[in-house]
Amino acid sequence: MSSPIVKTTIQSCVLNATSNLIAQFITAYKANAPYTINWVPVFQFVLFNAISNPPNFLWYNRSPFQPSPLVLTASYRQSFLESTFPSNYLVPSASAIHAASENDEKELDREEKTHSILESKLHIQNTLIKFLLDQTIGATLNTLLFSLAFAGFRGEGYADAIATAQEEFWPMVRAGWTLWPFVSLLNFAVVKSVEGRALVGSLSGLLWGIYLSLLKG
Repeated sequence: MSSPIVKTTIQSCVLNATSNLIAQFITAYKANAPYTINWVPVFQFVLFNAISNPPNFLWYNRSPFQPSPLVLTASYRQSFLESTFPSNYLVPSASAIHAASENDEKELDREEKTHSILESKLHIQNTLIKFLLDQTIGATLNTLLFSLAFAGFRGEGYADAIATAQEEFWPMVRAGWTLWPFVSLLNFAVVKSVEGRALVGSLSGLLWGIYLSLLKG
C-alpha cells in the first residue's frame, strides 16, 4: 500500500492537471477559439506539484520526529503544526462529572469502557497560532516557490526569476487570502475527520489551481 505522502502527491498532481485543463477550456471559451489542449503547462503544473507537495505534506501533515500538505491524524498521523499546537484538548465530559459528583461508579465504568468519559474541546489559542503560521510562513514560501519554479520553466535567469517573483508576490498572496484563510479555519477548527479535511482541501485546491493556470496562461 502506498504511503500517505505518495497518495497525497499523486492526488495533488491529478487535481492540478485537471485545473489546468479546465483553465485552458475557460480561456478558449472566452476567446471564442477552438479548445486545443496544450500539454506543456499541464506537465509543468504536474512537475511543480510533484516537487512541492512532499515538503508541504511534511509541514502540514507529519511531525519532523517521525520517519518517512491539508492537519490530519489517523492514516496521516500527526502533523507538524498539529503536534506542536494541538487543535483540541480533552476534558471530563458533563455526564462523567455528574456521575463523579453522585459517586456513581457504575456509570463511570460504563463511560470509561465506551471512551465517553472525556470529550474534546477546541483549543482556540493553538488554532489561531496555526492559522497565522499557515497564512504567513506557509503562504509566503509557497507563493515564492511557485513563481520561481515557473520562471525557471520559462528559462528565465536568476535575476529575472527574482524580479518575476517580486512582481507576482502580492497579487498572488492577496488572491490567496480570498480563499485559503477560510479553508484553513474550516479544517483547523471545524472539520474533524481525515476524509472531510481531504475533501475540503482537494476542492479548494482545484479552484486555486484553475486561478493559477489562468494567471500563467
